[in-house]
Amino acid sequence: MKLLYIVPNVNNEGGVARVLAIKANYLLEKLGYEVHILTQNNGNSPLFYSFNEKIVFHDMILKGSGFQFVNSYRKSLKNKIKTINPDIILVCDNGLKAYTIPFILKTKIPIIFEIHGSKFIQEKQNNKHEVLTKLKLLFKDYSAKKFTKFVALSNESLKEWNLTNGIVIPNPLWFKTNQFPDLNSKKVIVVARHSYEKGLERLLLIWQKVVQKHPDWILDIYGKPNSDLGLQKLAQSLNLSNNVAFYEPVKDINEKYLEASFYVMTSHYEGFPMVLIEAMASGLPCVAYDCPCGPRAIISNDENGFLVENGNENDFVEAINLLIENKNKRFRMAETAKKSTEKYNIDIIMQTWNELFVEIKTK
Repeated sequence: MKLLYIVPNVNNEGGVARVLAIKANYLLEKLGYEVHILTQNNGNSPLFYSFNEKIVFHDMILKGSGFQFVNSYRKSLKNKIKTINPDIILVCDNGLKAYTIPFILKTKIPIIFEIHGSKFIQEKQNNKHEVLTKLKLLFKDYSAKKFTKFVALSNESLKEWNLTNGIVIPNPLWFKTNQFPDLNSKKVIVVARHSYEKGLERLLLIWQKVVQKHPDWILDIYGKPNSDLGLQKLAQSLNLSNNVAFYEPVKDINEKYLEASFYVMTSHYEGFPMVLIEAMASGLPCVAYDCPCGPRAIISNDENGFLVENGNENDFVEAINLLIENKNKRFRMAETAKKSTEKYNIDIIMQTWNELFVEIKTK
């Protein structure tokens, strides 16, 4: 069976690219699928993550803006689909243009939409034009019903939509380790690109309060920098230069988890944050804001971590301080965290995908 994934790009260190590499490699190597990936505007070179050399990459060069861009997208997409002729198309794109695909293609080929973020991800950043925002959301709702299947990563994510074609398939955990982190380390870790949705500015304000009580603790931030966001400058202005370390993304992030004592997340919104599962699989308790719509699907409050009311800075500081000061609780939560990730075993998750593909093709 021939699968085609449509994505904006895979030449980055983001979560979608990492999960796609994991799934595409498994589908080809373990289940015998022929896998094609269609990107946009040179979005597949150079690759940050490892893709099997037998995976076939294609790229659309989209030009112009407004109507010209949409027309370029329509023509390029139709031409590529005709050339590749897949059995199933999978769309992994949170952009509004991805919702036009059922109307552009008008094909009998089954089309699956994978939602990797909150339904409101773009609109929450651009909420100045209320009428336009409402129209975009209405279009998303209408379009989502036109896909053969609409796959959410958690029940919480699916609840944002009112669909009869929706199902839940979580992302798979890409590694398994018998090692345990150094929970005596005075380090806390976060893995996130420097962007609005990841809420790192909220974390720095929280961390300023934490180090007033625990000045010997360090926050390690791994993620692609963005000078426009000014996080390094904010850290300096908060006198955190000795308590915050910024690092570029690394491929062996699982090794970095083992150097920390727990994980923190202050995102404004999420889809299904794999970093929480990775951290827990490594044996780290997690503290996260209960933002829409990912953390609550993963964290069981006061068991494998703390789920804090979204935006409640004082409660977040209190949760961090509790983990710092109570080593026994840290260790108990770490054991629970590790066990709680067993359900994301890659063999289980990918078998679910395999069953979905077979079901769709035999209808």
